[in-house]
Amino acid sequence: MNGFSFADHVALVTGSSSGIGRAVALRFAQEGATVALLDRDGDKGSAVAEEITANGGTCEFLHVELTNEHQIVAAIASIKDRFKRLDHVVNNAGIVMVTSIEDCKAEDWDQVFNVNVRSVFLVVKYALTALRSSQYASVVNVSSVSGLVAQKGTPAYVASKGAVLMLSKALALDLAADGIRVNCVCPGITDTPMFHSHVNATIDPARTLQQRCRRVPLQRMLSPFEIADAILYLSSDRASGITGTELVVDGGYLATAEGPVD
Repeated sequence: MNGFSFADHVALVTGSSSGIGRAVALRFAQEGATVALLDRDGDKGSAVAEEITANGGTCEFLHVELTNEHQIVAAIASIKDRFKRLDHVVNNAGIVMVTSIEDCKAEDWDQVFNVNVRSVFLVVKYALTALRSSQYASVVNVSSVSGLVAQKGTPAYVASKGAVLMLSKALALDLAADGIRVNCVCPGITDTPMFHSHVNATIDPARTLQQRCRRVPLQRMLSPFEIADAILYLSSDRASGITGTELVVDGGYLATAEGPVD
């Protein structure tokens, strides 16, 4: 336990069926929050919800395609109807596509931006009414170190994560008058299914993983729970004066002079 106080708060977490999203949902529940889990993977999402309730937490899993505006509207309405409030939003849902710009189809590009950026826009847009009623209101959007520095072979992903970062800053300015804080977390190499799918798309996955971890000063991948703790901090009243910023959690990756690897 990290001593955060989220008792009686309600938190919405997208992409909560695995990886960072799962860790965030579990951490919120451990710290007393009621958690609404939004994800397209019904089986894995339900499993996370069962994990939370088995440990005494309160949650609701909503099977939502986060590129679908109508499903997002319905999900947020369901959360407000059941729990009567919404205090924290964590936009974590994301996908990666490894391909050159020549081989990237327009529909693939659109899919990456729809999941990684459009979902952030839609969730915040339709959560605003509830967030404005909360004295604890916070939004944390998950970008990436790839939103700050580029890497080869992932033009759509890198562009989308840069967009998430700047959208977060713009929303922080627009929503400050409503008392809603908006921040961004930029994870580095993290032990998640999405990262491993990225690595596995390379010619030599084992070599790629070894090379990447060697570039990290801490010499390892980060745990999803290390990212989750940063997100909970930004969501908590301990960060009450922080908005419009990005918190890099990367084991020192961006501090090196060697730069990102291919």
